[in-house]
Amino acid sequence: MHQDIEKVLIDEGIIQKRLDVLAGKVVEDFEGKPMVVVALLKGAVLFTADLLRRVALPMQIEFLNVASYHGGTESSGVVSFLDETLPDVEGKVVLLLDDILDTGRTLEAVMKKLEQQGACEVKTCVLLAKDIEREVVKEADYTGFMIGDEFVVGYGLDYQGLYRNLPYVGVLKDSAV
Repeated sequence: MHQDIEKVLIDEGIIQKRLDVLAGKVVEDFEGKPMVVVALLKGAVLFTADLLRRVALPMQIEFLNVASYHGGTESSGVVSFLDETLPDVEGKVVLLLDDILDTGRTLEAVMKKLEQQGACEVKTCVLLAKDIEREVVKEADYTGFMIGDEFVVGYGLDYQGLYRNLPYVGVLKDSAV
């Protein structure tokens, strides 16, 4: 365990087993459909790579760079699209991957953009969902784990750009924030 981590919330082995289950559901729902995966950078990179290696379907993989935390430990409420162009999703079914469902604003903003770009359906998949009241995007179509309302890092999630490479999801010590 990294010295800045107070506790491991979800260990690597548990994450990998849950990805097997999520991949099975995705295959069941997307088989035979023109599928585009849109993963949100940077947090969903590890989740995307590990999940999609388990999905034996033809797919186009795209990445979209968005930001909502802007360096803090809480969502700023402002979703910024950092790419100049959006993926071509016209007439396709999209699986939107993100690391965490917190306020729901990021998923809502990206879903609207993809629908405006002509996606015929957008399904959402998140590694983590906070067990909180949300005004938008109440839940994802596929969720790896429900967690409490705490700030977590690891397995793609960061604090000021650090800790993404940890193979587990953990809670930072107060002294590290």
